[in-house]
Amino acid sequence: MTVQAVVFDIGNVLIEWQPERFYDARIGADRRRAMFAQVDLHGINDEVDRGGHFRDLIYAAADENPDWRDEVLMWHDNWIEMAAPAIPRSVRILRRLRAAGVPVFALSNFGIQTFEIAEKTYPFLADFDRRYISGHMGMIKPDAAIYAALETDCGVDPAGLLFADDRIDNIKAAAARGWQTHLFEGPQGWAACLVGHGLLSQEDAK
Repeated sequence: MTVQAVVFDIGNVLIEWQPERFYDARIGADRRRAMFAQVDLHGINDEVDRGGHFRDLIYAAADENPDWRDEVLMWHDNWIEMAAPAIPRSVRILRRLRAAGVPVFALSNFGIQTFEIAEKTYPFLADFDRRYISGHMGMIKPDAAIYAALETDCGVDPAGLLFADDRIDNIKAAAARGWQTHLFEGPQGWAACLVGHGLLSQEDAK
């Protein structure tokens, strides 16, 4: 089926999301591994992405882990440094799809407060025709319900959606609903996919 709308994940598709890299630079890889073994920061982040309050959850985790308090608080106080930098070619692709008249949606696991922070740093997050942000929806990928909610809201046949995400579990969940999918491993492959679908020219996909 012809693609009727393109759906972008945000983290590691439009913006790099590498907390481990941040902590390795700040406290060293060994201490980071020890901390992550004791404090499930990624699990806490999932709760933020489901709509939990960002500051409250991180500060509670810091209180519960006094040996790692300062390091845990970095997840809150330095969050934008972990969600960085933007991936310039992906951002250009997003804007060129819109300029070509292709509807573009965001479907991303993102907290309510963290998305507000990101919007201030990355103006292109306002460029989508529709945004499906997990914190506002109270559900996260790869739960089937979040894909179903997007389908219901946008009215596009699932087979007409082309979805790019960097996580294979999220891709498989979309494919199971009949979406067309692309496992994002870098902007070059994503550009080639869009050219292959006839959505962008070679020049516009650069």
